[in-house]
Amino acid sequence: MYRRRSRHPAHSAALALIAAGLLGCQPAPPPADEVSEPPPRDLLADLATQTDQAEEKILGLARAIPEEDYMWRPASGVRSVAEVLIHIAADNYFLPLLMGVEVPAPTGITLDFATVQAYQDRDIPKEQIVAELEESFRFLDGAMAETRGDLNRPFEFGGTEFEVGSMWVMAITHLHEHLGQMIAYARSNDVTPPWSMPAG
Repeated sequence: MYRRRSRHPAHSAALALIAAGLLGCQPAPPPADEVSEPPPRDLLADLATQTDQAEEKILGLARAIPEEDYMWRPASGVRSVAEVLIHIAADNYFLPLLMGVEVPAPTGITLDFATVQAYQDRDIPKEQIVAELEESFRFLDGAMAETRGDLNRPFEFGGTEFEVGSMWVMAITHLHEHLGQMIAYARSNDVTPPWSMPAG
């Protein structure tokens, strides 16, 4: 029958010394009050990235769809191509305005929603729509930078309280909602989104 040999006392003592030496080489853990917290995630930087992606695609579709299709709509009572694009531009101004960012006076947009509707109701050609859409995105980018340190600031509109950060989430969600709509509009008019075109 196999019997396990007992370890020599000298061996046990040597192993104990080696283990103690190894443990002694380990750095002592820092005091609890010196443990650094990871830096907070930059929510607005993430949202700005999403905004840039939506901007590039929306403008790409606006340029790719022929002007003769700008009046196309999927059904009666639904926004046309032109109306969707100018609506995006209008909200690029209006939502930051709710957060206290001053909107360029030539837009005519104020906190009175009738001014937003008036901006959207204009009958303007494709070239002007694309130009105004580009300008609205430049304004949106500046507004995000202006409110970077204010994400937790509350504000009230229409009897409801919001925070700047949550309003930015809504604004970027709004852009992606209409990006999906514009992709469907383009495909319905046999326009391939520019980023889906084969290379070369």
